[in-house]
Amino acid sequence: MKTKPDCKLHYTDSIHYELEQTSRLMKKVTTQLFEKLEIGLSLDEYAALDTVSVNAGICQRDLARLILKDRANTGRILDSLEQKGFITRFIDTKNNRLVKKMGITERGLKELDTINKKVKQYLESVTKTISDEDIERVQETLKSFRLELEKVVEINI
Repeated sequence: MKTKPDCKLHYTDSIHYELEQTSRLMKKVTTQLFEKLEIGLSLDEYAALDTVSVNAGICQRDLARLILKDRANTGRILDSLEQKGFITRFIDTKNNRLVKKMGITERGLKELDTINKKVKQYLESVTKTISDEDIERVQETLKSFRLELEKVVEINI
């Protein structure tokens, strides 16, 4: 079994730097792709819509945690998605309190499906030189790393 290398002298030699730079570049690539394909959503709106699609009845606070946005920004994103007819918001109870929850509309599902089909081929071209096994391994490693980060980071949402 390999042991972890000694602490690197420079931040630019660390896994943290590589993750941050990769994340920034991926965001730029995706933003440029959304513009090129004339997708009518921002990357944040897309992330929120996709998250709502797999978390029916989610409340704004929980959505904000999942997309790593504060509640005010999440509210603006949701307002935009609701105006476009992609989500619907409704009042429900949670722990004996009234809570605004949301769900995706049929129109939202269709839009999400259309976007996913357009974006899929372009994003796959970015990873075409990486084997499926390596992609899976990287995803598992990143998820494990993210879960550890969530234990120590303070997110005020």
